[in-house]
Amino acid sequence: MDVVRWGMIGCGSVAERKSGPAFYKAPGSALVAVMGRRLEAVTDYAARHGIARVYTDVDALINDPEVNAVYIATPPDSHHAYSLKVAAAGKHCCVEKPMALNAGQSREMQQVFAEAGLHLFVSYYRRSLPRFAQVRQWLAEGRIGEVRHLSWTLTKAPSPVDLDGRDNWRTDPAVAGGGYFADLASHGFDLFQYLLGDIVEVAGFTARQAGLYAAEDAVSASWRFASGALGMGCWSFVADRREDRVEIIGSLGRIGFSVFDEHSVQLHADEVVSLDIPHHENIQWHHVLGMNAHIRGDSQHPAVAEQALKTDWVMDQILKR
Repeated sequence: MDVVRWGMIGCGSVAERKSGPAFYKAPGSALVAVMGRRLEAVTDYAARHGIARVYTDVDALINDPEVNAVYIATPPDSHHAYSLKVAAAGKHCCVEKPMALNAGQSREMQQVFAEAGLHLFVSYYRRSLPRFAQVRQWLAEGRIGEVRHLSWTLTKAPSPVDLDGRDNWRTDPAVAGGGYFADLASHGFDLFQYLLGDIVEVAGFTARQAGLYAAEDAVSASWRFASGALGMGCWSFVADRREDRVEIIGSLGRIGFSVFDEHSVQLHADEVVSLDIPHHENIQWHHVLGMNAHIRGDSQHPAVAEQALKTDWVMDQILKR
């Protein structure tokens, strides 16, 4: 398969810049079809991005013979059902993160694709970003010695949508599997396991401190990696300001970075290093490139369902899903 011909389900904000263009810009990749519920919106998206085939029916896109892989860019409540349709059609698939509403759904998805001999990827694209490749390299080189501890603080103030009580699927547990924590912290937990290995024990507390929506707005958690390193996190989505800070503490030094913000990646060890490593304009470009290479059999892509399932287990323990 020289060119992976992707069909995309959903054409919302994530697909506009972060992901959609990467599927037709990355070498060995083409975005040949797109599906959306509203014909006017999906037709407009297709026209602006040069996509020839437009659908308002999920099954029609999945079964299009020109499509040999499907990207599901919809909220988490549809990932399970849509992905099983893709597997039944005999096609490879990428689902947006989080993988599903809980680890039970994710486990079934992973098993169905494995039994069919098909690839299932999850858009934990931070595994493919150059800035985190640098962090992984420092760790592999032993620049900070043995890892002792990781901490992550992620806070933000309520948005106007939150304050006004408007519909927002990201804060509807029935659609998102939780609130902003489920949406955002899943990225961090996947990245941390990519950097430091599996999390084997975790406990957490959640609260609705401001009561602006049905989901949790504050979370604290602690965990243990298989290596023996410990972790702790604090997330507040009703705080005074935005903060995104990770620190990995080792026996010989420390590494600091942000999961989402483009702050410098910093090493404090036998020397002090601060590197600015910008993202690609379409942040999922490296992820798409890796998936295409994996499908062709050229290399192994790290953002696969088997790994994403581990993150869903962690989230289940904290959210008690």
